[in-house]
Amino acid sequence: MAKTIDPWGSKLIGNYEKIMKEFGLEKFKIEMFPNPNRIMRRNVVFAGRDLKIIAASIKNKKPFYALSGIMPTGDKIHLGNKLTVENLRYFQEHGAITYILVADLEALTTRGVRLKEAKKRALNFHIPAYIALGLDPRKTVFYFQSENKDVIYGAYEFASKITLNEFRAVYGDADPSRILAAVTQVADILYPQLKKPMPGIVPVGIDQDPHIRLTRDVTRRLKSKYGFVLPSSLEHKYTPSLDGKLKMSKSNPGSYIELPEDPEKTERKIMNAVTGGRVSIEEQKKKGGQPEKCMVFELLKQHLVEDDDELADIYKRCRSGNLLCGECKKMTACKMKDFLNDFNDKLKKAKKDINKISFVKF
Repeated sequence: MAKTIDPWGSKLIGNYEKIMKEFGLEKFKIEMFPNPNRIMRRNVVFAGRDLKIIAASIKNKKPFYALSGIMPTGDKIHLGNKLTVENLRYFQEHGAITYILVADLEALTTRGVRLKEAKKRALNFHIPAYIALGLDPRKTVFYFQSENKDVIYGAYEFASKITLNEFRAVYGDADPSRILAAVTQVADILYPQLKKPMPGIVPVGIDQDPHIRLTRDVTRRLKSKYGFVLPSSLEHKYTPSLDGKLKMSKSNPGSYIELPEDPEKTERKIMNAVTGGRVSIEEQKKKGGQPEKCMVFELLKQHLVEDDDELADIYKRCRSGNLLCGECKKMTACKMKDFLNDFNDKLKKAKKDINKISFVKF
């Protein structure tokens, strides 16, 4: 049976080394990139494709682009989205021409969200949320799939370069709505190269890798016609749900942290999260905790502690049994409250400025 990853599912991946081997991903090497961000330093970013091309573009100050998308299917996002924005911001700060697409056609075909509603959600929340998380709107090209004819025409042309069996091999399923969504994503990823071929990178969670593989296959078949450069990817691990069973997903709302969310509600979730603690306080003091198995420590590592020395100290105190789970959860809830309050303040400002953003239209 073909090995696949489901971009629309919520299953948690346990063995990232196996995934890298099965799907031909290259290991992320931190020394390749200047001033790596927090999640690069901590092995949350773990793999990619053709990263040397992007590293060379940064080093030599050559043109390249970074692209990501927004799926406007709800009025909130989760912390997993934050990782993608942070990586997009990294490349933006290092010279990338940055693109944000609103996947309103994908939302229509795969989730049944009407275009009018998708646009409303994107303008009222999703785009401001990405800005609140650090994206610079002054350096970003925004567009809606449904309003970009180059993307629509590209999707039709690129679809002719894919066979049904190839699609099934990548996705495991050939549902018509998913085919439409996937070929439109191919057109999105290649859109910046229609005017001028150049390297590009797409920061994604590992669940989105099928879209990268499909796009690279299409790119190879169109290289002689358009001169396209194979798009690169930077891939990060999931932020696991607080029960440790699934990736943070809208399909599992009780066990993930939303943005925005009431800090008191978040605190209750954190206090109920799965940890790497022992069966008793006495045993934990004696044997120490297991931060590698702790969802609370994952929040600290991936999202809430910027300083590496501070995180190392938390890890050491946990392993030694000097930091108990209750104390750690309270500390994490406090840090999360500060983050949420800061996010909310920035979100309000971004919403006020949404009319200043221009969109690509045809």
